[in-house]
Amino acid sequence: MMNPGKRLREMIAAPEILVMPGIFDGYSARLVQRSGFSAGFLTGGGISESRLGQLDIGLMGLEENLQTCRAMVACCDLPMIADGDTGYGNAVNVHHTVRAFEQAGVGGLMLEDQVWPKRCGHMKGKEVISAEENAEKIRSAAQARRNQDFVIKSRTDAYGTHGLAEAIRRLNLYAEAGADLLFADAVLAEQDIATLVKETSKPVSVNMGFGIRTRSTTPLISAKRLEDLGVSAVIYPRLLTAAAVQGMMNGMQALKASLGKDEIVNRPDLAISFEELNELCGYAESQELEQRYLTQTVLDKKYTR
Repeated sequence: MMNPGKRLREMIAAPEILVMPGIFDGYSARLVQRSGFSAGFLTGGGISESRLGQLDIGLMGLEENLQTCRAMVACCDLPMIADGDTGYGNAVNVHHTVRAFEQAGVGGLMLEDQVWPKRCGHMKGKEVISAEENAEKIRSAAQARRNQDFVIKSRTDAYGTHGLAEAIRRLNLYAEAGADLLFADAVLAEQDIATLVKETSKPVSVNMGFGIRTRSTTPLISAKRLEDLGVSAVIYPRLLTAAAVQGMMNGMQALKASLGKDEIVNRPDLAISFEELNELCGYAESQELEQRYLTQTVLDKKYTR
């Protein structure tokens, strides 16, 4: 099979925009693949919040992030870009961070220019390090990868702290340092996205957040419109996290409303079946492996009652 970085590069270079839903756990990884998407984005915010139950404010460590990424690589065949936050230190740390994510099996890594501890790019209170310091971190990242197909995605948060012109300057500096894919987070206007595409030297990625619900920062723009603007890739990091939380809230509300009453709750509109859940998580593959490797005597003992 083609290595994940090469697959990502081919999709980024294609005329069609690369659509990457956010992945944060095994359910989301399998759903993205089953839904027919070609790649996924391992959302740092989603992983951090689902693992720790805490805000995306730099509380998740490198190994916690890597553990999730390794598990996602193991449970689906999608090429994925991981979220490396600020690289977990300076340019020297970034060298080791890139090696670790590459070894984990992802096809690329996003690195941002925020001050550590970082925070979600759509929160207030962001700070950025100097463009020159971050360019050295990107140079370290590009030189650290063992496979040159491994994608380095460079994110700047300077749009919110310094404005569009500085975001463009930084992204071009990061491109010169070795970044393959450029991303300015929390852009407030479609025209600014168009300007970013025109005035930067490498393919551009955009963050559409929840995808199916508006937010106070970047406006909702269709993937088709972004493609027309020349955007190469779009991520939806919050789509499945928000949908999952909404689904859990709906389920809990239905159960809570039934308490104290002599009635059962049967809401197939709110929960998939046991069989569907097993199918999603690889029941057929597990059965095939049992048939291949277990003796008939063992199978009879397990399944004959």
